[in-house]
Amino acid sequence: MSTTDLTSTVTADDFKFAFRHHPAGIAVVTADDGNGPVAMTVSSLSSVGIAPPTLMFSASPISSATPTIRHAKTLVVHMLTADQVGLAKLASTSGVDRFGSDVNWGRLPTGEPYYPEASEWLRGRIISRLDINGSTLVVVEALEAKPREDVEHDDRQPLVYHNRTWHALGEGSRLDV
Repeated sequence: MSTTDLTSTVTADDFKFAFRHHPAGIAVVTADDGNGPVAMTVSSLSSVGIAPPTLMFSASPISSATPTIRHAKTLVVHMLTADQVGLAKLASTSGVDRFGSDVNWGRLPTGEPYYPEASEWLRGRIISRLDINGSTLVVVEALEAKPREDVEHDDRQPLVYHNRTWHALGEGSRLDV
């Protein structure tokens, strides 16, 4: 049996370059641990399972929202469409007021901050956190979803991030294979 070399030769620049060519859906995560609401844009959102409905995302150590998300018990994950790129930019811009008087936000009856115009949102309970090289992998059990009757139409174009640029997926991007 041969021994595999487990020494990494991948640099941070190599890793970032590889992921620039891997498109990702965009979500905004909001939370409040009792010290005020926070928001962050994530491209690492993934479903884990459906029984119970579980998702995960990575919270960056450079985000000002990460300490709150590390301490919160619940949060809201907002999935965005292309026409909501402004919300994605807001939650990813350092030093701006993500919950100012000019921002359409509110609180769910359970207290979590949320953006009502997001095409979809899931309120969830954090069930696990795993620190990995400074980042935090957050695992969430979904407890509540935006009511389906609040969705105006289903022909919305998803917001995707690819090669440092925002994109909309639509009929033109469809592959008929």
